[in-house]
Amino acid sequence: MDKLVIIPTFNEKENIAAIISAVLSLEGDFHVLVIDDGSPDGTAALVEEIVKQDPDRVFLEKRAGKLGLGTAYIHGFKWALSRAYQYIFEMDADFSHNPLDLLRLYKACHLQGADVAVGSRYVKGGGVLNWPANRIALSKGASLYTRLLLWMPLRDPTAGFVCYRRAVLEAIDLSSIRFVGYAFQIEMKYASWQLGFVIKEVPILFQDRTLGSSKMNKGIIKEGVLGVIKLRLYSLLINYRKKRSASAVL
Repeated sequence: MDKLVIIPTFNEKENIAAIISAVLSLEGDFHVLVIDDGSPDGTAALVEEIVKQDPDRVFLEKRAGKLGLGTAYIHGFKWALSRAYQYIFEMDADFSHNPLDLLRLYKACHLQGADVAVGSRYVKGGGVLNWPANRIALSKGASLYTRLLLWMPLRDPTAGFVCYRRAVLEAIDLSSIRFVGYAFQIEMKYASWQLGFVIKEVPILFQDRTLGSSKMNKGIIKEGVLGVIKLRLYSLLINYRKKRSASAVL
């Protein structure tokens, strides 16, 4: 009982049973925690039936409404840290992340010295399948924009397929994480990097969903653009205060 895969859901009834089954079939005793944000399509009810069949490996946390991706993961992180899990994973429910790649992310953290393993579309060997050209351009542009502003040496900072060692999540002040959309992914990686943890990118092939609908919208994109600027300004402010404090001591 050392590996937990957190899967946030909102209207994922077409995918949820199959993705849970795929994760549980992997070697290594993976557990699954579904965080459902009040899906009106009955996603939570399907998960409840699976929990009854395998209550030691599948868990469900139900929330009252659509509260955002970031808050779902924070809820899951805290749930995992209150238990004995040593490796905590983020994963989408729609099979855009191949469950088999969980083994490679785990290997990167468990055997190859990484504190954070990122399933990366934009390192050698990685890529995307079935995405329109405008979506690819948007994603690559967001990654370049993030690297330029934050100086963080990651090719895919917006990736949502991640493994964290327990020590990373214990070190990050989760209550200070501000973003709730996809900027959350950038903020978590940036916080990990700022704390000196080793981040390793593992090449993956990201495949666009075939069932259900995308959760991407203009609000999420806007949060990502403005969020990176806010993270950079906040970092500059912290460094400025540290220098002022050091000068005062001298």
